[in-house]
Amino acid sequence: MKKKMDNAPRGKPKSGRVWKSTKSKFSLNVKTKGIRDSLEKKEKFRQEMRAIKEASRSIIEAKRQEQENRKQRRREKLQKQEENRKKSEVVQVITNTSKIKRMKKKQLRNIEKRDILNTK
Repeated sequence: MKKKMDNAPRGKPKSGRVWKSTKSKFSLNVKTKGIRDSLEKKEKFRQEMRAIKEASRSIIEAKRQEQENRKQRRREKLQKQEENRKKSEVVQVITNTSKIKRMKKKQLRNIEKRDILNTK
């Protein structure tokens, strides 16, 4: 933007950059107040934004709920698998505990304690 009184032709700048224009002061720029919306338009805009935000929240909540349901189903499935695995185990009860003392290390690693009386 050029100044209003700057009508005289400019000479060639010392730097040789003829394509560069002169800078104007920021305070000389014309300032406008801008367009003001009426109260009805503002209120309508606010209501639309509220509706959009509410819809967005409901969509996010639905997604979160669906994900939580999937997690719960997965937990139940894993629990059921574990129960079925325990039911299908083939167990051999060792009544004579002196056999454990005679076992080798490799056999001892395979021994697991189970509460066979408290089965559901």
